[in-house]
Amino acid sequence: MKIGFLGTGAWGYCLARLLSGKGHKVTSWSIDANQIELLKKTDTQISFTENLEEALEDAEMIVESVTSKGIRPVFEQIKKIKIPECPMVITSKGIEQNTGLILPDILLEIFGEKSKDKIAIISGPSFADDVIRGLPVSVVGASFFRETMINVCDLFTTETFRVYPNADIVGVSYGGALKNIIAIACGISGGLSLGDSCNAALITRGLHEISKLAVGCGSKPETLYGLSGMGDLCLTCGSILSRNYRFGSLLAQGNSPEEAKNKIGMVVEGAYTCLSALQIGKKLGISMPITETVYKIIYE
Repeated sequence: MKIGFLGTGAWGYCLARLLSGKGHKVTSWSIDANQIELLKKTDTQISFTENLEEALEDAEMIVESVTSKGIRPVFEQIKKIKIPECPMVITSKGIEQNTGLILPDILLEIFGEKSKDKIAIISGPSFADDVIRGLPVSVVGASFFRETMINVCDLFTTETFRVYPNADIVGVSYGGALKNIIAIACGISGGLSLGDSCNAALITRGLHEISKLAVGCGSKPETLYGLSGMGDLCLTCGSILSRNYRFGSLLAQGNSPEEAKNKIGMVVEGAYTCLSALQIGKKLGISMPITETVYKIIYE
């Protein structure tokens, strides 16, 4: 299969490698010219390009791995080139600020209802390094349509990367997005040496916050207790490998949000999403004390 891959960050690169390793022809796109040149020299399994049209040419599937903030401008650019007739798989996690849209709904807004059967997401507890090393990883594949969901799960599944189907694309989206906020809180707790008991309380009450908001937005409750909810939450909140946890820890050490982001050198999705989550919570009348506190620490 010819796959157009959008984004060459750690997560995007590891998934592109996974698909390439299964024999698919992958063309990865990025706006970072220096990174593209470096990857061309170090990886001959994948084609790399700065030309979006080249990545989309004859693509039988498009896989997104930019950022939640970058999804809209990238896919609006794609719409100007052509409206995709192939499946589009989202692997970023987040909620758009001010609109409150989960990432699949952004694509729906751009391409219209006729694209609904083509939209899918992959989400769950997964570090890029574990996937690259071939360690056992289990995630969830979701779509509005069963056939698309099954095809995406089959496409990405390997002997060590298991993709379970889940029909609740709304719940999977919220679980993946909201856990990053709780991870920042846990990083702050860890940075202040508040103890494992505090961390356990934050994870448990954080899952309660996530479930309340997600169910209020149409998710199925059981989805949030699966891989894309509790599973992702446990991983992100308990490891220094998590950029959101690391961000919180750096804040606790006295760094400003910008200093912390610069030290991490990658996008911290929880810092972006906490504003969106708080906006939705206020609109629905849902109390979210952990999210509100994280927001105040970052923005106020």
